[in-house]
Amino acid sequence: MAPKPPGSVFELRAAGNESFRSGQYAEAAELYGRALDALRERGPANPEEESVLYSNRAACHLKDGNCTHCIKDCSVALSLVPFGIKPLLRRAAAYEALEKYQLAYVDYKTVLQIDCTLPAAHDGVNRMTKALMDTDGLEWRLKLPPIPSVPVAAQKRWEAAPGGDHEKAAKSNLNETNTLKNRVPTVGDIKQARALKEEGNELVKKGKHKEAAEKYSESLLFSSMESATYTNRALCYLSLKNYKGAVKDCTEALKLDSKNVKAFYRRAQAFKELKDYQSSLEDINSLLSIEPENSAAAKLRQEVNRSLK
Repeated sequence: MAPKPPGSVFELRAAGNESFRSGQYAEAAELYGRALDALRERGPANPEEESVLYSNRAACHLKDGNCTHCIKDCSVALSLVPFGIKPLLRRAAAYEALEKYQLAYVDYKTVLQIDCTLPAAHDGVNRMTKALMDTDGLEWRLKLPPIPSVPVAAQKRWEAAPGGDHEKAAKSNLNETNTLKNRVPTVGDIKQARALKEEGNELVKKGKHKEAAEKYSESLLFSSMESATYTNRALCYLSLKNYKGAVKDCTEALKLDSKNVKAFYRRAQAFKELKDYQSSLEDINSLLSIEPENSAAAKLRQEVNRSLK
């Protein structure tokens, strides 16, 4: 195979990647721009390849603090390939830096429709929720722009995407997440957290599990010291088939209360749905060692044992 000519799209993109890795963001942006020009000169453009180049250049703008150009490039990338995770996350970060919290919230929430396991998107939603509550009060949702509904086809397109970039995005928010978790809540925070938890409880009674989960999430922003808030949200996640989220919340609840029967039971249910029958059985046995007469747990154990055979 003949070597690619100097200045080819491939070489320019590779050079841009190398410059980005070495922290030369302006140089990387210029190389990605040249790659876009070369792509157009080559003939009919490949939308996916073009979208990646715009998204990469947007990352350079974001690193250099040029949020307006980042938003512009991400929007072009998304017009070429709708619901791309990288441009959505980068545009959300740019909106957040510009304090356009409503628009950032919409982008973070859109990402969660595509991949509900991404910590970077969860953390972004939490930060934007807190910011919007501070500025607009408890009625902040009424002022939000519409959140687009992600088609199933778009969700499936990203299911097999490599996880490396997801991990980088998660790490970039790790310090902020830890700060939030480790913050000592004030008396006012605890009062607000309990009020929001009660609102969530009322929504659960009405069968509105998605809205209730959001209320519990808001409650945890103010105080993450009540295990019941985690187990309540886990119940919502089970109803919404977010089994990984349910496992995570039950685990957090058990850190606060090692004998929390609801946490063991709901985590066992989630593990069962995830076909991790051994972990499910371990949680059921832990529950039954605390409450030997728990009939629901005994029934669940029978179901899990049948699945193990």
